[in-house]
Amino acid sequence: MSDIIYVTRETLEQMKAELQRMKTVERPAASRAIAEAREKGDLKENAEYDAAKEAQGLLEARIRKFETELATARVIDTSTIDTSRVTILTRVTITNEATGKTLTYQLVSEKEADLKAGKISVTSPIGKGLIGKKEGETAEIQAPNGIIRFRVDKISL
Repeated sequence: MSDIIYVTRETLEQMKAELQRMKTVERPAASRAIAEAREKGDLKENAEYDAAKEAQGLLEARIRKFETELATARVIDTSTIDTSRVTILTRVTITNEATGKTLTYQLVSEKEADLKAGKISVTSPIGKGLIGKKEGETAEIQAPNGIIRFRVDKISL
């Protein structure tokens, strides 16, 4: 994963805290679980030992993934965002031209996407379709059931 990921300062701090927690809390706990299972006898027939080793391997993979993401993360400064076009971190109000339904989304990185909070990823089909559009323009987005047309009504921070 060598792609740059764009995040807010808040998300970067959350990522650092999660990595720190994995290293200082979860890693020692995994080591203790392996040691306890090892004390229970023959390792060839010890399912608890195998499970603890597998859990440790999964944890180490998550730690490596977080380290890579932190190494490629770039913080976006909201004060430099141009709201004349839809870009990452802009809030965009769109209208589905077929149904007339109006929606408001904030375009964020994959790490920050949360549909319930109205945050969609810039790499999602809707996000990709909206990037670069100006107010009044229409985005045609390919969906499984065909093309959906969204009119960009408002762009803000």
